[in-house]
Amino acid sequence: MTKTAFLRPRSAPAEPMESLTGLLREWLPLQRWFAGKDRPVTDLGVLSMTELFPGCLHVLVHAGHGGVPAPGGTTPAGDCYQLLLGVREHPSPRLGKALIGRVPAGLLAGLTVYDALHDPRAAQLFLERLRHPGAAGPLRFECDGSQQVPAGLVPRLMTAEQSNSSLVYGDEYILKVFRRIQPGVNPDLEVPGALARQGCHRVPAPVAWFHTTHPFKATLGVLQPYLRNASDGWTLALDALASGDDFTAQSHALGRATADVHLALSSAFPIGAPGENGRTAAAMTERLTAAAHAVPALQPFVPGLRTAFAALATCDAGPPAQRVHGDLHLGQVLRAGREWFVIDFEGEPSRPLSERRSAHSPVRDIAGMLRSFDYAARQRRPWRPEWARRCREAYCAGYAARAGWDPRKKHGLLRAYETDRAVYEVLYEARHRPDWLPVPMAAIERLAVRGD
Repeated sequence: MTKTAFLRPRSAPAEPMESLTGLLREWLPLQRWFAGKDRPVTDLGVLSMTELFPGCLHVLVHAGHGGVPAPGGTTPAGDCYQLLLGVREHPSPRLGKALIGRVPAGLLAGLTVYDALHDPRAAQLFLERLRHPGAAGPLRFECDGSQQVPAGLVPRLMTAEQSNSSLVYGDEYILKVFRRIQPGVNPDLEVPGALARQGCHRVPAPVAWFHTTHPFKATLGVLQPYLRNASDGWTLALDALASGDDFTAQSHALGRATADVHLALSSAFPIGAPGENGRTAAAMTERLTAAAHAVPALQPFVPGLRTAFAALATCDAGPPAQRVHGDLHLGQVLRAGREWFVIDFEGEPSRPLSERRSAHSPVRDIAGMLRSFDYAARQRRPWRPEWARRCREAYCAGYAARAGWDPRKKHGLLRAYETDRAVYEVLYEARHRPDWLPVPMAAIERLAVRGD
């Protein structure tokens, strides 16, 4: 009997939990998807542990970062993360980069723990869980009964930087395993499922998914068709820049695809009422104040940026609020053949799940894509502002041709949302990629000084 045989599909005893926390405290902050790199981990607790199959543990941990002031005391600050841990006496040398460490004490003493998503055997067994709906302790596995996922598909872990982890199975399906877990239905399951029911072909539909009921109800991962031979918009844009090719035709088609998705979203989810610009402007101003406090480089531009939000409060209400993508950029779209597809509806991972599932102006998505063209244009020297300008114009024209209204004619709305996006980018880059900070700062200077 292995040392993990005592585990059952339920909450595990305290001893094995405690034996893991020391290793995880060192390992977690080194992961790309760990959101608290700028804050020390003050405490680490295992919320649940379930044996999925021999040698593989499903674990939810809470990483604490101290407390934040609140009436009557402090409120714990931290995040919940999902881990799939392999446990072996002698793991394969090929798992070197995935190794977390050897457990020093407790019932797992002497065993080596590693990230099981790097283990092909564990990845194949996990697919079998998804192929056969059922439960394992608090975990629930479900699937679309009309879809038949073949057995034996060879897995490979995607290595691109992202806030989650993704496995591709046989170039036919892709499994996104959410890392930072919040209570509720994840939009990356909810939205593609609703769009599939609307007949929207631009978003791959969920095939299988899993969630937990403890310590709270939450989506944990989604399996979808994998668009083989597809290229993401970021790669295509950089290739066009490198070769000196025009990208306006692709940008126009991408604008039409965005409008198609927005129209389907407006049919799939309730539409909000326009006229919330004052509240939106106040929230944007509040985010600007917080970002300027965290990133001093923003402070000289705050007065100019505030004018964008002040103008939003009094400008045309624009299109009604609706469900949107929430984090749209060139890395979130794929081109397969002559068609554009939109993926990753999780929204901005740093924002609360309730906010990501709420209605927003579709201009928010448009502004995100316009900022992405600027990001691409700054990847090569000399910067190509004219290339970005043409792409932005073509994208808006394509959107207008399909949606029936032109984002360029909503100048106050577009400037405010683009400014808000640039402020978010400054905060993100300062925390995670300081070398990239000049990219959004160039937009900040433009938006604050020239107001366009």
